[in-house]
Amino acid sequence: MSSFSPKFLTPPLPRCRASARKKPTRLFTAVSPPATAAPAEMEAARLEPRVEERAGYWVLKEKFRQGINPQEKVKLEKEPMKLVTENGIAELAKLTMEDIDSNKLNKDDVDVRLKWLGLFHRRKHQYGRFMMRLKLPNGVTTSEQTRYLASVIRKYGKEGCADVTTRQNWQIRGVVLPDVPEILQGLAGVGLTSLQSGMDNVRNPVGNPLAGIDPDEIVDTRAYTNLLSQFITANSAGNLALTNLPRKWNVCVVGSHDLYEHPHINDLAYMPATKDGRFGFNLLVGGFFSPKRCEEAIPLDAWVSGDDVIPLCKAVLEAFRDLGTRGNRQKTRMMWLIDELGIEGFRAEVEKRMPNQELEQSSPEELVEKKWERRDYLGVHPQKQQGLSYIGLHIPVGRLQADEMDSLARLADEYGTGELRLTVEQNIVIPNIENSKIESLLKEPLLTERFSPEPPILMKGLVACTGSQFCGQGIIETKARALKVTEEVGRLVSVDRPVRMHWTGCPNTCGQVQVADIGFMGCMARDENGKTCEGADVYLGGKIGSDSHLGEIYKKSVPCKDLVPVVVNILVEKFGGVLREREEAED
Repeated sequence: MSSFSPKFLTPPLPRCRASARKKPTRLFTAVSPPATAAPAEMEAARLEPRVEERAGYWVLKEKFRQGINPQEKVKLEKEPMKLVTENGIAELAKLTMEDIDSNKLNKDDVDVRLKWLGLFHRRKHQYGRFMMRLKLPNGVTTSEQTRYLASVIRKYGKEGCADVTTRQNWQIRGVVLPDVPEILQGLAGVGLTSLQSGMDNVRNPVGNPLAGIDPDEIVDTRAYTNLLSQFITANSAGNLALTNLPRKWNVCVVGSHDLYEHPHINDLAYMPATKDGRFGFNLLVGGFFSPKRCEEAIPLDAWVSGDDVIPLCKAVLEAFRDLGTRGNRQKTRMMWLIDELGIEGFRAEVEKRMPNQELEQSSPEELVEKKWERRDYLGVHPQKQQGLSYIGLHIPVGRLQADEMDSLARLADEYGTGELRLTVEQNIVIPNIENSKIESLLKEPLLTERFSPEPPILMKGLVACTGSQFCGQGIIETKARALKVTEEVGRLVSVDRPVRMHWTGCPNTCGQVQVADIGFMGCMARDENGKTCEGADVYLGGKIGSDSHLGEIYKKSVPCKDLVPVVVNILVEKFGGVLREREEAED
């Protein structure tokens, strides 16, 4: 790997806080190994890789195929990446949905294997239409790319729209299969790819949305996230060594004291730290959400230099690929492997897959400030570059239409440098705006009428997954409901600080309710008459930043129609909210 040295700033080094792993987990315990211990003796047979390379693809060995889950069987029946490497998508796109459904192999292509190309069939709610997920390392995109995506969804009318995701990414909706080969070519033409963005692959590498422009940043994460994405997808050609993981896998590179990247919920998080005068990263591993279990990332007790970001990522992924179990899908995320091997055993497996079979211990010289008030990136803020500012725009629950995307692209060109930044809170930042243009930009109709830089305080932290409108897993509708409930609550209660409220349509928790101040997880409930209705489990207490921890259940199975008074009470009792009628009476 070629050497590179992204610029970084070194703030005063805080004292390292050493503590054992407890509940709730704290992020900064790098020099204290967690309580999870390696077994006294790990049977050699357990450490035998369960996959092997055959004709360029990684395949599950026959001796390990007993008891595998249905998705693993689909991979064995036909290698999903052949839809790319052998241009199988071109032939599939010529078939009608009736022809596809009459053949199991083709049906599995459409419903499962196409996820390796970032295409998700919406069989339940939009039969014959697909959501397409892009790769967008660090959330950085261009006006040209945005216009192209707008042109794709525009042709699908009311079925077409785009979402900013909680992994700093674009998803477009309404796509039909016959158009896919042309769309893939168009993506390549503007420097985008959807490859390896779904199913048992590495998700979009997340970084600081203010990378390179933040006066207080620690390191510009763009160099690292770009390298990670190039490595993971083999420069958008498809990295066959990494396409057969036991389950999906998330990675982030932290570049800010604000921890906009949410490292505690990633399978691998790079935390800036120096060691003996060298810049690098301490490592957290294993964070994930699932319907049956949610865990925060824990320290690996390892440090790598900036030049070893890719070798380390490769080693961790190979350990997961080789040794991860492939039975019950609810027990195949990487943390389950860490539990089985123990953190020391897992670290040893990573170490022996490093180029020199060496892995340095973590450094106490952490660069992220422990006591740091997380900054609001919405609104206008000065950049490190003199005379320039960035503006953070609130995108209500991350949903955009084609015309709005075109307008954003125009604003990025006219007022900035044609660049846009997506955030994990489903918002968008326009960087590199000359200060003399700010006043004019703030008067633009798109900002005054739709994407405000100063939204109502309760809207600021609102996040919502796709929900049942498009997603077959969704139990309840989320995006419109999240906006409606928040608006109604805002009319009843006043708060003096943002309260992060996240909505997810099902226990898969794409809306990340466990990291929210208040979270809503879709479920079926019963109303006052005992009739089944849409409801939500309410979570409280999720926290992000250096003292992060996951929220816990506050109230189960609340009918959606009863959520407004529940939220009002929570805001008054837990967040210092004041009922507006009382506030008006005092006035």
